[in-house]
Amino acid sequence: MILLESQNYIIQTTLAEKIAKPSSLDVQFVDFDGVRFHLSTPERKTSLLLSMHIRCWDELVRYGALDILRREYGSLLVAQPEDEYNVSLVIDLEQVPTDAEAREAFILSVALLKRNALAAPFELGFRSQKELEASGGSQGELMQVHYRDEEAIYVQASPDRVTVIFSTIFQDETDRIFGKVFLQEFVDPRRRLPNVQNAPQVLYTNRDPPLEIRHVPGLRNTDDIGYLTFVLFPRHFANASVASNTISHIQLFRDYLHYHIKCSKAYMHSRMRHRVAEFQKVLNRAKTEVATTERKTVTGRTLVTR
Repeated sequence: MILLESQNYIIQTTLAEKIAKPSSLDVQFVDFDGVRFHLSTPERKTSLLLSMHIRCWDELVRYGALDILRREYGSLLVAQPEDEYNVSLVIDLEQVPTDAEAREAFILSVALLKRNALAAPFELGFRSQKELEASGGSQGELMQVHYRDEEAIYVQASPDRVTVIFSTIFQDETDRIFGKVFLQEFVDPRRRLPNVQNAPQVLYTNRDPPLEIRHVPGLRNTDDIGYLTFVLFPRHFANASVASNTISHIQLFRDYLHYHIKCSKAYMHSRMRHRVAEFQKVLNRAKTEVATTERKTVTGRTLVTR
């Protein structure tokens, strides 16, 4: 299966092009989960303004998103973001690193703006787990990130783990069936295969929310909703590199799931069309051809059947 990339491809390619050849720019585009971006050059060609709007911004700020963005972008972060957007970065193309490797790392960092903002509840959960483990506490705060309509991510730290719960809506019956098959495959291999025992524990429930979030008001209790629980143990965020990799992968789980549902449906439709075409060839070969011969009279006239 294909793993989706955390960085925004449009930001990555556009920034690389403008560093090589600065020019005027004004483009708006949308990423996964309805996140809106705006890239423009409001003042001069060598000064890019990148703005982002994400519907769960207030929740992310509550969990420390601004601190993470200041850590990652420093002086690039604008105190007053562009109108109708939550956060803005100003990129001076004349100050971009000249070394090729450093320049690529800088471009990738800017393209990870959405990923870094959404990392806030996960980083806070990892820190809370270490604090609870050291102090012998019971449970941390249940963090809720409503990043889509009627869908959310829930993160809660415990002394020995961090629990991440995704709620996802399946729009039609076909998606629901595919989703159930896919999600069950996340659960079963860990029981069967010894080489994936170090992977996070995965639990899937349909309709009924997990115990950790049943007290949350407003949860849907219908057949078109599913809940997937990831149990992250300290080994999954043992150091900064491992924790960063874990966050990058788990953030995109919902998009990864629905992307592969659509790919599977497209593949099945293509196979069905191919099979129908083969059946039509068989039917065409089975048709009998009626021999037609001309019949003439003694005088040479052709007899026509009416």
